[in-house]
Amino acid sequence: MGDEGVGVHVIRKLQELELPPEVEPVDGGTAGIDLIPVLKGADRVIIVDAVRAGGEAGSIYRFGPEELEKPLDHLSLHQLSLQEVLQAATLLGIQPGITIIGVEPKRIALGLELSKELEEALPRVIEAVQAELQVD
Repeated sequence: MGDEGVGVHVIRKLQELELPPEVEPVDGGTAGIDLIPVLKGADRVIIVDAVRAGGEAGSIYRFGPEELEKPLDHLSLHQLSLQEVLQAATLLGIQPGITIIGVEPKRIALGLELSKELEEALPRVIEAVQAELQVD
């Protein structure tokens, strides 16, 4: 779905990099509930997804799961929304540290390619993820 797939593109780029051995890039897929085992096995999770927050296409946002309760228009093709998955994890006692990197999409339409704006934003998204990896 075009820019909705930004997370997959970020994962592919991260897999090309030399990451610390404790860092595992994971494609959460479109079935949001599949994230529960990933969350359970992690101390810390960085989620990258398309988020409509009213900015320019390619804008990058950083927020925590508590901010999902604010009226962000989170775009998702997941069976459950990210907020629902995180709430389910909390109910199961699964609470890793979570940071969400949101990227403002330009277009959500059939196709595997990112818009020019998101393609150009990818290096900055990778930098944002790498910066999060440096945070203790």
